[in-house]
Amino acid sequence: MGRFPLLAIAMWLLSLSVCVFPDTASAQLKQNYYANICPNVENIVRGVVNTKFKQTFVTVPATLRLFFHDCFVQGCDASVIISSTGSNTAEKDHPDNLSLAGDGFDTVIKAKAEVDKNPTCRNKVSCADILTMATRDVIALSGGPSYAVELGRLDGLSSTSASVNGKLPQPTFNLDKLNSLFAANGLSQTDMIALSAAHTLGFSHCSKFANRIYNFSRENPVDPTLDKTYAAQLQSMCPKNVDPRIAIDMDPTTPKKFDNAYYQNLQQGKGLFTSDEVLFTDSRSKPTVNTWASSSTAFQTAFVQAITKLGRVGVKTGKNGNIRRDCSVFN
Repeated sequence: MGRFPLLAIAMWLLSLSVCVFPDTASAQLKQNYYANICPNVENIVRGVVNTKFKQTFVTVPATLRLFFHDCFVQGCDASVIISSTGSNTAEKDHPDNLSLAGDGFDTVIKAKAEVDKNPTCRNKVSCADILTMATRDVIALSGGPSYAVELGRLDGLSSTSASVNGKLPQPTFNLDKLNSLFAANGLSQTDMIALSAAHTLGFSHCSKFANRIYNFSRENPVDPTLDKTYAAQLQSMCPKNVDPRIAIDMDPTTPKKFDNAYYQNLQQGKGLFTSDEVLFTDSRSKPTVNTWASSSTAFQTAFVQAITKLGRVGVKTGKNGNIRRDCSVFN
């Protein structure tokens, strides 16, 4: 008789645990994860990022973009840093990742080397966590918010070019496509709009938006949502048959500052990609753009929440990951 109540209690506890811990991988992430393992790790990483930042500003957008591209493909597991081999084409060599600047990879690899110089820390801090810390640091260095990072990720055990297919947002995406892709990673429309502000930094090659300034449609060669003066500037910087290596700032007003000018640009028809400007032209997302264009504080709060959620995507634990000795090579 006593057996069935016990079974019922056990089942209830099991169901409760499923509710409380729907994602056990992200549940293991916590702030100060390395407090008793490598206590000074955040300062070590920050020091390397500072040095790299002084060498080139590209460190900022390159690291931020690397984090995003990593997390959206198989989760935040540093699989994007793996180098291809004769028998495997890795994520980084997928066409969507070929424009990732080398300075992002270099930042993580140098930070890992510096961390591993400390005998206490050697082979105890994952490349995925180092990328997470470095991302926080470059945002702060460029005028954005500083925030406590959740740590405790392991590095992924696979990296294939094929796994990137359909996983990254494209410059031509409309709001529905953006929302669908972000929702697949547990991120809301609000998170998506906040993370899109990463385009307040960095640069893009002309080919990514050439359709908007030359052959948008039969009726309108230039996208009518583009500010006319801005469109003319883009045409002068990106003439037809331009050198494909030419790149221009994504934010025409404050390209080296992490700020809410991104949303103010959208209000003025100065979003570089269709996927940027649609955030203002679509009535479902427009109110959020207007709110953050007028409130830097509201934007920064939302951004910290969104990038923290992004850092929980597809976290590897247990047998599903390890700590790489070399970030670019599997152990």
